[in-house]
Parts: sequence; structure tokens; C-alpha cells
Amino acid sequence: MSIQWYPGHMNKARREIVDAMPEIDVVIEVLDARLPRSSENPLIHSIRDKKPCLRILNKCDLADPEVTALWVSSLEKEKGMAAVALSMTQPSAAKMVPGLCKKLAPHRGTVLKPLRAMILGIPNVGKSTLINQLAAKKTAKVADEPAVTKAQQKIELKKDFLLVDTPGITWPKFETEDCGYHLAATGAIGKNAMDAVEVAKYAAGYLIMNYPDLLKARYRIESLPGEGLELLEEIGRRRGCLKSGGSVDLDKAAKLFLQEFRAGKIGRISLEKP
Repeated sequence: MSIQWYPGHMNKARREIVDAMPEIDVVIEVLDARLPRSSENPLIHSIRDKKPCLRILNKCDLADPEVTALWVSSLEKEKGMAAVALSMTQPSAAKMVPGLCKKLAPHRGTVLKPLRAMILGIPNVGKSTLINQLAAKKTAKVADEPAVTKAQQKIELKKDFLLVDTPGITWPKFETEDCGYHLAATGAIGKNAMDAVEVAKYAAGYLIMNYPDLLKARYRIESLPGEGLELLEEIGRRRGCLKSGGSVDLDKAAKLFLQEFRAGKIGRISLEKP
């Protein structure tokens, strides 16, 4: 699947991040726990250089817990890196973040030398929700769609902790076709830049191979079809996604399937393993 999505404001955001980085002590990169590798932005690695980094695997309540544990273990093996799985549906989870940052930069974190952390991530991974919970107020705009944050802002959480928020930035070209599908399936790519049927067909095929029991339970199907498109047609029939004449409205069925996948209604699913 070919997806080109690099709006002009993201180019501007990248320049702002590069300019601000020399003053930053710790980089917080927010990843989607369901697809840590695909939601990792290779630009961030080059921009942060050797700055210590805390990787937050957000939305872990939607991901396969066994796979998430493997990801945390794998990511923490990298030098100067800490990793933690959190769910922003649990407000107390955000309280762990300042302490984890201070462990990565023990020379900062006092009133005289406040720790300066920059929070980065691709669109729609939950950065704004995390910031609002850290600040204990609605500081950043939140929406279930990508590219909501448009400008950089500085937020003083405490006298010893300063947080720099940035727009979500993606990259000009995805390295693999699977990466594009993963991001589209989880909603990191705007609906105008993807074909819902194509993405849902891919995701349905993946779930047939890796999470068949969850599909059977959710859609009450005893014997799953062998391909994603056939599964979408079956879901469409069962959920009343029909056109006049009785044929399946594939676009409607695909959007319903993707909505339920993103909301975790099918179950806790990971699209990647380390």
C-alpha cells in the first residue's frame, strides 16, 4: 500500500524540534503498544542523537500483554533507553513519567536546574492525553484523529520539571508495506490518505492468522474464512452492512471492523513482535 502523508506543518515541526533539542535533557517518545516498531519515527532517532530516551508504549490496554512485555524487555536493551508500558485510560499511569525521566538525567530535576523533557511521537499515539494527565489540566487538544497538535508549547509541570510538547511528526515514506498497513489500521494515518477496504482486508487477514479465537468470539463465527476480504463480507452480512438488493456494502463493513479493532472491542491485539 502506498501512502504519502507529510503535511507542510510537519516539516516546520521537524525544524523546531531540531532547534530546541540542544536544551533538552530527556526525550520522551510515545509509541503505540500494538505496533512499537511501526510507530517509532526514524527521524526522532537521528534528531535526539545521544540524548537519553524514555519510550512509553501507550495504549497497552489494547495490546496483547505477552507481546508488550517482550517489547519492553527488547527496547530496554538499547543504551540510554528506558521503556514502560502505560495506558492513558488509567490517570495514575502518567504519574510515573517524571520519576522515570529523572533516573535518566540524575544531574537535573531541582528548582535551580529543572529537568527539561521533550515529548515526541507520530500522530494519534496519545501524546496530548499524556500531557493533560501530567499537567492535571486540559493543556493539549485531544481527538481520535491524527495531526491535532499543530504548534510547539512549553508546559511547567513543577518547578523542577519542564515539558516541551511538539506536533506529531511522521516521515515522508514508510519503509515497508506492512508498516503502512499497521499505522493505517490503528488510525495514525488520516482517513483521506488510505482506502478503508484495503486496510481492513489486511487487518482481517492478520487476525485470521494470529487471533482467530478473538474473531470467532466477537463475530460469532464458528468457522473463519481463509481471507480477509471474505471475513469482511461475512461481518457485513451479520451486521447489516448491506446495499439495496442485499449485496454487502464493503466500505461500511470495513469502517465498522476498523472502528471495533481500534476500540479494542475485538480483544487485545498486537500487530508486531520484537
